[in-house]
Amino acid sequence: MGPHVCPWWFGYFMLGPIRRLAHDPRTLLQPYVKEGMTVLEPGPGMGYFTLELARLVGSTGRVIAVDIQQKMLDGLRRRAGKAGVAGRIETRLAPSESMRLEDLAGQIDFALGFWTVHEFPDIPRFFAETAAALKTGGSLLVVEPRLHVSAANFAELLKMAATAGFRVDVCPAIWGSYAALLVK
Repeated sequence: MGPHVCPWWFGYFMLGPIRRLAHDPRTLLQPYVKEGMTVLEPGPGMGYFTLELARLVGSTGRVIAVDIQQKMLDGLRRRAGKAGVAGRIETRLAPSESMRLEDLAGQIDFALGFWTVHEFPDIPRFFAETAAALKTGGSLLVVEPRLHVSAANFAELLKMAATAGFRVDVCPAIWGSYAALLVK
């Protein structure tokens, strides 16, 4: 794991109800996610956004949640089962150096990288793998915490994304974060 990877036990704190005041999953995701979509969520932790993604894609869609920590995925599966959306979520354990998405080439409609891209040891590879998995016209919402990522670092992330074939569509205002909706 990279030096900035969120420890599995901190995943419980990220689920707190107070977070909804700043980052309500439905409010943040509804403009981008529609029923029937296939959604990729790298670094889902214990599923703070994953459960809402599963609700939004409906019974005909699916969410692929990829994490490097088995304990995060175990927590996500437990929560998804309790919420009744486990059948819409596929969890994948990946090594830190690759998300291993080759089987998803051109199948993803939307990807969410919320407070996670800075944790990847090879950020250009993250963007390249995500771009390869996205359909033409698919989008990636990148949201990075101002606490860990400076404005200059975020600008550099956007340059890396452009190299992978993304263009910035819009920069939504998200509390405590830098954000950009990138389109392939």
